Amino acid sequence: MTHQAPTPAKATSRILPVATAMFAIGIFIADAITTQEIAIAVLYVVVVLMTARFCQVRGVLIVSVGSVVLAALGFFLTPPSGPESTGIINTFISILSIGLTSFLVLRNQSAGVSLRVRANLLDLTHDTVFTRGMDDVITYWNRGAVELYGWTAEEVVDKTTAHQLLRTVFPEPLDEINAELLRTGRWEGELIHSKANGTQVVVASRWSLQRDERQRPRAVLETNNDITDRKRAEEALRQTQADLAHVSRVTTVGELTASLAHEVNQPIAAAVTDANTCLRWLARDHPDVEEAREAASRIVKDATRAAEIVSRIRLLFKKGSPQRELVNVNEVIREMISLLQREATRYSISVRTELTLDLPQVMGDRVQLQQVLMNLMINGIDAMKDVHETCELAVKSQRAENEQLLVSVSDTGVGLPSQRADQIFNAFFTTKRHGTGLGLSISRSIVESHGGRLWAADNFPRGASFCFTLPTKAEVHE
Repeated sequence: MTHQAPTPAKATSRILPVATAMFAIGIFIADAITTQEIAIAVLYVVVVLMTARFCQVRGVLIVSVGSVVLAALGFFLTPPSGPESTGIINTFISILSIGLTSFLVLRNQSAGVSLRVRANLLDLTHDTVFTRGMDDVITYWNRGAVELYGWTAEEVVDKTTAHQLLRTVFPEPLDEINAELLRTGRWEGELIHSKANGTQVVVASRWSLQRDERQRPRAVLETNNDITDRKRAEEALRQTQADLAHVSRVTTVGELTASLAHEVNQPIAAAVTDANTCLRWLARDHPDVEEAREAASRIVKDATRAAEIVSRIRLLFKKGSPQRELVNVNEVIREMISLLQREATRYSISVRTELTLDLPQVMGDRVQLQQVLMNLMINGIDAMKDVHETCELAVKSQRAENEQLLVSVSDTGVGLPSQRADQIFNAFFTTKRHGTGLGLSISRSIVESHGGRLWAADNFPRGASFCFTLPTKAEVHE
């Protein structure tokens, strides 16, 4: 049968109480046999300090009271060899020293217990909590950090730096983050950390700066909440919304097939006519090169126009993730008017624009903004199809408050549905016979994802206006 050797920690825990007791007995004997002029009893302070290493509050109190009793008993047992007042003073100093030492030890133990209780409470949270010094070395690592990252406290505390261990990916330069932390005392943001097994997690991170009594930076408390699953769900939702928007675009463009075909056919027919004209000029006995050159130039112009129309249509059919870039809103408005002009003319609807020049660009997805304008303009045209009076579709752009742009699409049609105007932006709500009820809902989602707002109002005496704002700064809401 084998016996396991005791560990050094266990051996020390057994030896220390015995050594403390023997030291106390030695002090008592020395105090009893020496003269009163020597304050041997003051060494009981060491006994109290040694006791604090292996006893809690009650044990320290017992040893402290015992040390006072032994000091007093030693005074009475010590043979007098000089003035009695000297022995009394020495004994009083020894007892006072024991009392003060016991008080400081008990206060220190109480603070230690409080810290342990707080640390245990931090272990109960599911969030990861750790502290690090200003040199980034980890000084505390709670149970949540162990469960999320896979390293134990013994492996990381006082042994490694946080950012090196977790291979942190920051949303902005670390120097800028630290500058904000020192300036405001806190920082919040999303970080990417690597776990012990090599996989990555996305965390919502909150940093708090601790300062010393001189207001010098001392340590950083970092709390992290795993949001990896939430980010995946948000990405899946964004993809679903993008797919739904794509279906809506395809459906809308499909409804405009006849008008779009006419738009494409016009420049192609003009190009054919110019080509025939060019051939006739060249087929003469004395070819008129100058006239032929002008006809060829018109061919190039007509072909370019047809290519631009096809390109815009292909862009609306394009499927993919949103791509943010600087967009000229007036340019997008003109593109959509060019595509829908034939549809408006078909129903004797005039199109009027009031576009403010030199508008700042917005950060957004061009195709999505095209879709918003197309939806609003088609809704306006549809609202005027059965109106037998003069009809006008007005598109305006202008600056708004708070560094925003305001775009409005107004019509002189039937107006908003009575008693149900607050439902028009709900998904699948429609007043059209063959409508899907998705156009306005998708348009509002797109505008809001760009940091703007979309709303509707009745016009006087008839019709409706749809307005939306877009920030001129890069405010993007995922």
